[in-house]
Amino acid sequence: MAAGTIVSRLSGYVRGILLVAALGTKLHADIFAIANTIPNMVYILLAGGIFNAVLVPQLVRALKNDEDGGAAYVNRIVTLAVLFLGTVTVLLVVAAPWVMSIYLDDRFNGPELAAQRDSAVAFARYCLPQVFFYGMFVLVGQILNSRGRFGPMMWAPIANNVISVAVLAVYLLVFGPVAPDALSSAFSPHQELLLGLGSTLGIVAQFAILVPYLRKAGVSIRPRFDFVGTGLGHTFKLASWTIAFVVVNQAAYTVVVRLASSGTVAGDDGTGYTVYSNALLIMMVPHSVVTVSLTTAILPRLSAAAADSELGSLASTLSATLRTTLSFIVPAAAIVVVAAPSLANVIWAYGAARDDYESFIPTLVLFAPAIVLFTVHYMMLRGFYALEQTRRVFWIQCVIAVVNVSVALLLVHAATAENTAPALVVAYGVAYGAGALVSYSVLSRTVGGLGTARTLAFGVRLLVAVGIASGIAWGLRLLLEEHLALGSAKLEAIVTLPLLAAVLGGLVVLLARLLRITEVNEVVDAVVSRVRPARRR
Repeated sequence: MAAGTIVSRLSGYVRGILLVAALGTKLHADIFAIANTIPNMVYILLAGGIFNAVLVPQLVRALKNDEDGGAAYVNRIVTLAVLFLGTVTVLLVVAAPWVMSIYLDDRFNGPELAAQRDSAVAFARYCLPQVFFYGMFVLVGQILNSRGRFGPMMWAPIANNVISVAVLAVYLLVFGPVAPDALSSAFSPHQELLLGLGSTLGIVAQFAILVPYLRKAGVSIRPRFDFVGTGLGHTFKLASWTIAFVVVNQAAYTVVVRLASSGTVAGDDGTGYTVYSNALLIMMVPHSVVTVSLTTAILPRLSAAAADSELGSLASTLSATLRTTLSFIVPAAAIVVVAAPSLANVIWAYGAARDDYESFIPTLVLFAPAIVLFTVHYMMLRGFYALEQTRRVFWIQCVIAVVNVSVALLLVHAATAENTAPALVVAYGVAYGAGALVSYSVLSRTVGGLGTARTLAFGVRLLVAVGIASGIAWGLRLLLEEHLALGSAKLEAIVTLPLLAAVLGGLVVLLARLLRITEVNEVVDAVVSRVRPARRR
């Protein structure tokens, strides 16, 4: 599972690099990026919460309790999903112009951007069939998971990324990177066909790869239409707060996407969805590798403590894991801040974005503290989930959504086109700062305390260590910018990036020893103890 996730992430980053190299970062890129993102957003909005919160728990119960091992129930669910997703997908494709009007700025309705709007609608029609295949991928993947087959769902997205990379490579060979004078242009019909159908083909392959594993898992699908009396109504009521959470979250993100589209439509110097989403993708690397792994490991322990009403054990486990997580996330965020110019150059300075990669730098820098706040909130939610308090999670998400949308509307309307993406990141950070504060305080009261004094003392010492290390690394960066002359900005960035990361990370480890930051030292000792035996072998 871990190997599949890592390879999937890496292949996804290659796809992102090629996409920016081919289409740039301006309006031309946003037309495709938004249209290709909408199917996933619409699927999550319409069916994601239902599939994950309603159908999957019922599926697991049926597999365990039904006399036929859940075979009849699986057939009903798959049949129902095909009918529902198929109908929704057809309606969405027909209504593509209306769907795009929700996500695009009003200026797309003017005659001067008629061609760009037509391209967006064409892309939507090619991409919206992905809604069906996203849904079937999740459903079949969960059926396999319930049968103990976890690997296929983790590896299948790699097929999507491989096809997307191949499509983008063909696009670059046939059409080349977008020209500097066409950064706000529409696409030709042939470009729309290649990119649109190529993207959908990747999602189809992602789903199709799972189908043979159903038979290997002993699952044989046959249509069944006897839906009445299956118990879905009761489960739907139990999961209603989780579904409402998904709806609120996606509604807020819809506003963010629409605001992002206003940046690149306003001028050639604007930043929008392409810059915002790609920067967020990079900033989620430490979260995906560290935070998700640690929370996955402790969630059974948290759930067991909650089931036994051992709130003190739940609190101590969660607070200790939070400190361990921040031991990774805070230094990683600091590295991004210090090395942002080199990071942006190494990742995005290719093709059409060769001269525009610097537009990523402010967004990357601002995302760094925002991801730290997001991490705190994310950890607190694991406590609520262990306690099965989904209603509280919903109301906290409402706070985050309202703050995010309100601050985003205020800042984007006041910002220049160039600062649209950074303004959205500030709103993201403020929202998750509010979310972290509310979720931490509410959970702390619920469980009788989260060891706040110890966590604050840890946080102060960690910030001192990271602050000193960042200052020294920043000084090194200035020296390298002034004296490092390798004849190529790309080569200089390739040399500078790992050097700054190594210096900052090494200094944090050293200062953690001096300041007796137990959590950092324990992590380092654990890594060293595992590396040494591996070397002996």
